[in-house]
Amino acid sequence: MSDAARSALLVGQDLEKEYRSGPEVLRVLRGVTVEIGAGEVVALVGASGVGKSTLLHLLGGLDQPSAGRVLFEGEDLFARGEAALVRYRRHDVGFVFQFYNLLGEMTAIENAMIPALLARRPIREARERAEAALAEVGLADRLHHRPGELSGGEQQRVAIARALVNGPKLLLADEPTGNLDPKTSEVVFDLFLRLSAERGLALAFATHNMDLARRAERSYRLVEGRARLVVPGE
Repeated sequence: MSDAARSALLVGQDLEKEYRSGPEVLRVLRGVTVEIGAGEVVALVGASGVGKSTLLHLLGGLDQPSAGRVLFEGEDLFARGEAALVRYRRHDVGFVFQFYNLLGEMTAIENAMIPALLARRPIREARERAEAALAEVGLADRLHHRPGELSGGEQQRVAIARALVNGPKLLLADEPTGNLDPKTSEVVFDLFLRLSAERGLALAFATHNMDLARRAERSYRLVEGRARLVVPGE
């Protein structure tokens, strides 16, 4: 293992992902290597369909690579057993998606509580954590509103609070501003950067918005299933 792999919080190493349908094979990732340092903001850029979401799913332990390894704090995620993988998904990483994925019949605080309850925290603790996370993203006065009563930007902030509730070391965000207007996108992305700085939280986000990508500390461009580190100014 390289020194870089040891020091990085998360490393996707020579990742491949293919899907089979009868004799047909779709190769989505073809040997992708990316690194995310503790507290670092990393952009994954590229057109739709190049594998950004697939890569995030592998890094988050939601799907298993066809080849290659995902190392978290130097340990291979997929060699540690299912219990360790579940713990990683519930405690070490938080997910934010483009379309919020909120449950419409639940209030903001109830949605934000879900990861804490899945981690088997007591209901009172889960509620306290969710309330604190919602206050942190500026929604202290929206705790009991349902998604249909919130704007798109507010719904995404609920989703961010939900991702924060178990105190992860890493946020993985898949086109987190893709469903928002430009002004709201800036507000939400500024929130991501503030949370990363204040919490020392690593952030990897997929985007096709190059203005946002240029604000990351490091960017990888995905093309035809491969990733290339973007040189500043490109």
